[in-house]
Amino acid sequence: MKSVGIWSVSVFLIILIYLSAFSSISEDIQSLNELLSSFPEELLIAFGMTEMDFSSIVSMYGFVFLFCQVCLAIQASNYGFSLVSIEERELTADFLLAKPIGRGKILTAKLLAAFTSLTITNLVVWVSSFLVINMLNDGQSFDTKPLILLLLRIAVFQMFFLAVGVLISLLMKRVRSVTPLSMALAFGMYVFSVFGGMLGEDTIEVISPFKHFEPNYIISNAAYDTPLVLISVITILVAIPTSYLLYLKRNIHTAV
Repeated sequence: MKSVGIWSVSVFLIILIYLSAFSSISEDIQSLNELLSSFPEELLIAFGMTEMDFSSIVSMYGFVFLFCQVCLAIQASNYGFSLVSIEERELTADFLLAKPIGRGKILTAKLLAAFTSLTITNLVVWVSSFLVINMLNDGQSFDTKPLILLLLRIAVFQMFFLAVGVLISLLMKRVRSVTPLSMALAFGMYVFSVFGGMLGEDTIEVISPFKHFEPNYIISNAAYDTPLVLISVITILVAIPTSYLLYLKRNIHTAV
């Protein structure tokens, strides 16, 4: 719960601090557009700022949400890598596995606990997003459909990193440290998305869930890029059953 609290507060502060600049940006939107036009197109693509309307708070939120995604990816990856490896790393696996509970039930309980933790953070993002947007938009109405679509995909985005993290940890002989692996997975997927967009290489960027759920695309089109979303869904559906198979057959390191 401490971890959930830290990540939830962090995401809330990102949304609040970055969106607080909306009023000043929207008042001088022409100067901002002139400034952005002087930047290299590759840089704008990297940060998802192409064809973005900063006079709209929802569009501004799409830019801010990119930073939230990185936090959500690291959190989910961290849970995924530590889910099974923590007992092996702390040499308490023999105590757990000596209980009259099957490995399948243990992994199920762990996945449900991780999913519950991620769902709490997800709910904080939902509440924070609508609260801050309504607070900073001076009572003006805005189109909620793109915002809702953007928020609905968080659960799949989180599950991608959780499932892949669990799978990779089970493919490794031993996970000695979770943080470097979770950071590498989260930022690695982000880099694939960035450089794929900059180089125009679709074969690179389709690997990354950051591209599957690109905020700018969702807000601009009020829809998902369905073929790309299916890649994330299929990855989850393959990674979780495979993790069960690997865990059931895994040679667990113990204190003895």
